[in-house]
Amino acid sequence: MAKTGNGTAEEHSPSGLPIKQIPGNYGIPVLSPIYDRLHYYYFQGHMGYFKSHATKNNSTVVRLNMPPGIFISRNPHVIAVLDAKSFRVLFDPSKVEKKNTFTGTYVPPLSLYSGLRPMAYLDTTEQLHSSLKSFSFHLLASRKSQFIPTFHKAYSSLFDTVEAKIASGPVEFNGLNQSSAFDFTCNAFLGAVPSEVIGPSASNKAAIWLLLQLHPLASRLTKFIPWPIEDLLLHCVPLPPCLAHGGYKTLEEFFSKAGESLLEDAANKFGLSRDVALHNLIFMTSFNANAGFKIFMPILLKWLAHAGETLHGKLVQEIRSVVKSSNGKITLDALEKMELTKSVVWEALRLDPPVENQFGHARTDLIIESHDTAFRVKKGEMICGYQPLAMRDEKVFKNAEQFVADRFVGDQGKKLLEYVYWSNGPETVSPTVGNKQCPGKDMVILVGRLFVAHLFLRYDTFSAVHDGMLLGLEPRMVFKSVKKASEVLISDQ
Repeated sequence: MAKTGNGTAEEHSPSGLPIKQIPGNYGIPVLSPIYDRLHYYYFQGHMGYFKSHATKNNSTVVRLNMPPGIFISRNPHVIAVLDAKSFRVLFDPSKVEKKNTFTGTYVPPLSLYSGLRPMAYLDTTEQLHSSLKSFSFHLLASRKSQFIPTFHKAYSSLFDTVEAKIASGPVEFNGLNQSSAFDFTCNAFLGAVPSEVIGPSASNKAAIWLLLQLHPLASRLTKFIPWPIEDLLLHCVPLPPCLAHGGYKTLEEFFSKAGESLLEDAANKFGLSRDVALHNLIFMTSFNANAGFKIFMPILLKWLAHAGETLHGKLVQEIRSVVKSSNGKITLDALEKMELTKSVVWEALRLDPPVENQFGHARTDLIIESHDTAFRVKKGEMICGYQPLAMRDEKVFKNAEQFVADRFVGDQGKKLLEYVYWSNGPETVSPTVGNKQCPGKDMVILVGRLFVAHLFLRYDTFSAVHDGMLLGLEPRMVFKSVKKASEVLISDQ
């Protein structure tokens, strides 16, 4: 141990960093969590809230209250990790437990899942987690050949609708995307299109079910409800699960019939009961995949619109030249050749990951290291990582706050993928049954590339505006104009 200036011993971590107390505090019971919640949702916003605590305490590891706070969550106290180095503790299953931490400091009513805990809420040490994750890998592998054609069907229809409406004025993307994303994910996984089987309201049924799980994280539900009233409605008590009961029953019937062969595989190959397999299949499709694409497509569109015509021209050149050489088809091999397109998708995920926060409880007393300091964490304390800030770490990324389209192009760019964490793990690591990384990680990257490729095969350029946030979770995007390509290159998929 070294000695400090006042003669006391200074401890160091195994890597040689000084060990200090974690700065920050939780304030006055009851009052401070409410005060912090209001700042998080209404006065500062998510990014501003975490930045202010890091700045105030001159540390990227800090104690704070994590909304929604009291009334809905039992304990709002967390240790926030806000830099690229300290964040990585959340990826180590030997150090953190992920039981019931998927949505953070609260757990939605289990009646929304027919009384079951979906895989997302299971820790890696629970046997059911291994079986369910193996089943998810089987689902993705068995249906991989359908991802491209089902995406083409769903999003060609979306762009047809945009073109039909835009002559009359601006067209909101989000509502169209909600329906297309749900049709795509269900068709990709099950071979059935919910809007054709259930009807046009299918995606709304899924959206209501999602809202009842995520409303404690949402805000700005509508401009017609004053924020004090909204705060009471969304952040103080769970909304009644019965509001989703009818819609969920309809989804249950759809998945039970359309997913029959998958449910048989779940029983025969992975030892899962039909009930467990069915409700997890609904969760994987309607929450993990569908909700992810519902949020990520507007994010991707936002950054493409922000970048403007110069980037559009470069993407047009890359995408169309590759597709021409692939006989007018978008294939997996063709997408792999689109280096700038891949980089754009990763850069959008770096700046705006669809899931902002990751959580876990310390399994044992442990030491967390930021770039220059180490901190002690006690067993059982909750660790919260805010990804948008951790992935804007200036000590890792140059011009970290800016959208740099070609950031991940080339050998040097690829090295930075180690610090892209959107999937609950580094981009350079693959999901396994023994970790909590998103099993559909590669599918998300594939779908992001498909979206960019389809957009610029169809249009030379476009303009769209970012018009606020929907529920505080996804950017509201509105198409203002599209310039159609003079030549149609893509053939039927």
